[in-house]
Amino acid sequence: MSESACSGCADKDKCEDDKRLNQALCRIKQKIVVLSGKGGVGKSTVAANLAAGLALEGKKVGLLDVDVHGPSIPRLLKLTGIQPGLEGDMMIPVEWNWNLKVMSLGFLLPDSDEAVIWRGPVKGGVIKQFLENVAWGDLDYLVVDCPPGTGDEPLSVMQLLGEKAQALIVTSPQAVAVDDVRRSVTFCHRLGNPILGLVENLSGFVCPDCGSVHNIFSTGGGEALAKDMGVAFLGRIPIDPTVASSGDAGEAFLAVKGQSPSALAFKDIVAETMKRAPAVDMPRMTAQAPAAAPASGHAVADGPAGSKLTVAVPTAGGTLCAHFGHCETFAIMDVDTATGKIMGTRHETPPPHEPGVIPAWIATLGVDLVIAGGMGQKARDLFTEKGVKVVVGAKADSPEAMVADYLRGCLATGENTCDH
Repeated sequence: MSESACSGCADKDKCEDDKRLNQALCRIKQKIVVLSGKGGVGKSTVAANLAAGLALEGKKVGLLDVDVHGPSIPRLLKLTGIQPGLEGDMMIPVEWNWNLKVMSLGFLLPDSDEAVIWRGPVKGGVIKQFLENVAWGDLDYLVVDCPPGTGDEPLSVMQLLGEKAQALIVTSPQAVAVDDVRRSVTFCHRLGNPILGLVENLSGFVCPDCGSVHNIFSTGGGEALAKDMGVAFLGRIPIDPTVASSGDAGEAFLAVKGQSPSALAFKDIVAETMKRAPAVDMPRMTAQAPAAAPASGHAVADGPAGSKLTVAVPTAGGTLCAHFGHCETFAIMDVDTATGKIMGTRHETPPPHEPGVIPAWIATLGVDLVIAGGMGQKARDLFTEKGVKVVVGAKADSPEAMVADYLRGCLATGENTCDH
């Protein structure tokens, strides 16, 4: 259709909206919607740990929380109180670690105690904005955490993502949950969306003393449902008291309890997800279909899984220096983001601390990320102009430990300790 014909078309605005949404979605290789017909089965915990697990495997992941009335992802990943950035009309998702970007209505609510009273069309409009007006960039996986049931939010997500979006359905083993979750399977069949598989959560109990798993409640209901409905069974996750305590502390359970029975079960589900929904390469966007800039504003952020990340940490006496401009050396570390391993560390003596000098020097070293205790806003702006991401408020520790924590998504940060 010609431009002149478009100008007189009543559907012009809708076409433009659809074009923008499609341009955003075509940069996402796999879309996984986490559903459950029953509340209280740990669906958000599964979604958060699935996304974190995929990110720890070196995949580029987005986690979208569309639970309008009870967004819990910010708390589960220790991201409460953080607001997304803004570039033009694009929201910048919050980073959990280098590979995982997160967006939730919980970031945007001015008062966490205020109830959200919205009807269906408003919810659908917000979800659409979260897909097309968020700078997700190129993703291997987008994981969407939906509220329980088969109402407005799951329906809007599935319709917006399209028929190739796959459902991961969560249940607990009890019959009362299985009955409700059975409707989620039917919901997906009615919409024509494939089901990636079913997870049985809260299956058995991990003894905190001996670590063995005891079936104090019923077990196997989810697996039986999967067999009965003809869908894949991805695994069962036992009850572990540290899952709840990790969630309350804002730590991804899978990252901090790597060898417990529940963590190993999560890892198996992550592996099964990658096997059943491989993040196959797609052609890059062309100039005729421009897409939003990546959140970090530099090349590595949207690079291939397993790409090198170069991190700089200002040090004094072998640990983090309180202010980057007063450091003795910068520890420059090359990191393999697929494995999280530091491939090499070198120490570079910075030039004199004069306005604009150190950011330019850091950029010449090919640094992608600076982790600092304190830094003035002007310096931060100069780093951003050079394409270098900055994290401030880090606590004093060895550079290697700080980088490891950053990649795991548990780097402790506080106030900017800039002493100017």
